[in-house]
Amino acid sequence: MLSQLRTRKYLKMKVCLLIVFSMILFSATGKENLKYGSDTEFSGDHPSLPIGSPAPPFSLPATDGKIYSLASFNKSDVLVIVFTCNHCPTAQAYENRIIQLTKDYAVKNVSVVAIMPNDPTSINLDELGYTDMGDSFDEMKRRAEEKKFNFPYLYDGKDEKVAQAYGPIATPHVFIFDKKRILRYSGRIDDMEKPTKTPTSLDTRNAIDELLAGKPVTVPTTKVFGCSIKWSEKSNWIDKAKEEWAKEPVSLDTISEAGIRNLLQNHSDKLLLVNVWATWCGPCVSEFPEFITMNRMYRKRDFEFVSISADELAKQNKALQFLQKQEASSRNYIFSGDNKYRLIDAIDPKWPGALPYTLLVEPGGKIAFAKEGAVDPAELKKAIVENSYIGRYY
Repeated sequence: MLSQLRTRKYLKMKVCLLIVFSMILFSATGKENLKYGSDTEFSGDHPSLPIGSPAPPFSLPATDGKIYSLASFNKSDVLVIVFTCNHCPTAQAYENRIIQLTKDYAVKNVSVVAIMPNDPTSINLDELGYTDMGDSFDEMKRRAEEKKFNFPYLYDGKDEKVAQAYGPIATPHVFIFDKKRILRYSGRIDDMEKPTKTPTSLDTRNAIDELLAGKPVTVPTTKVFGCSIKWSEKSNWIDKAKEEWAKEPVSLDTISEAGIRNLLQNHSDKLLLVNVWATWCGPCVSEFPEFITMNRMYRKRDFEFVSISADELAKQNKALQFLQKQEASSRNYIFSGDNKYRLIDAIDPKWPGALPYTLLVEPGGKIAFAKEGAVDPAELKKAIVENSYIGRYY
């Protein structure tokens, strides 16, 4: 009897531990870049629209300046709604395929519309490691223009009411409706994220073809692979991240001419962003927060930011105080020499000498980007994320 009680007690403890472990594992799936597959009937906080449901109504602004509603597509035999975004690497990997899908089926009276479901303020900087843009409406306009989207790109980030009604699990997530606007398919575009590889199951195309042929969809649901939806109720993560960044130590070390030359040979396997600045340089001080932002975006990848102060060595404390105020927890140096022309030649012989000066250096020392004067943050982010050492995709 005593042995049975011990066995029951042991089993209860084991079950409790399994439940706790499952809760911890589940909570981790809300973090960015943890790609996952999940049943399309479940999206955590907001259940996904079941097959057979009528399409929830919407009226949303698009990047082309128009307002689109469900009624805007009344004449289409099939309506494909894709919940996608700018920042997610999986979403970016599928952009060209969505463009091609739209082109291929426009002549068959099929409409494709994309909806951006994320609250832009709920996206942490370290979730932007695969992009040069966030999910604001202005950035959506830029992305649509750059990629020449041939489908309406709608913004739902203000209150996420449409996303809550449809319940996308991740980006991208496809919902396909028939002529009567009844949901017939919910899931992925295909089974291969990498655009350089060939998918074996064209799930979205298969569903569209079957609906156009008047047939039931053979596979009405599939799992979805991508980045979690950034619901507004999760925005407290941003405050927690800021608290952690503020705790990171900030230091300022000296560096010689030889040290600079060695640094810029970049013997590491990382893409190196170097900014030369000074506390007395107005443009340097104004743009410096942009480099802190980029460091927080890309530092978890093969990337490092290094700042070099051109202040006099006697002003080292002043430079350090500035860096501390900026929460610059990256590698920071101040030039130890007294000849600024040697600093200029050590950084880049092509540099005329005006501050600020910014370099993007590949492993082995090749300069991929150089700019005298204040940088355009959008241009520099694009140069970083499109460099072969970083890239937009997994």
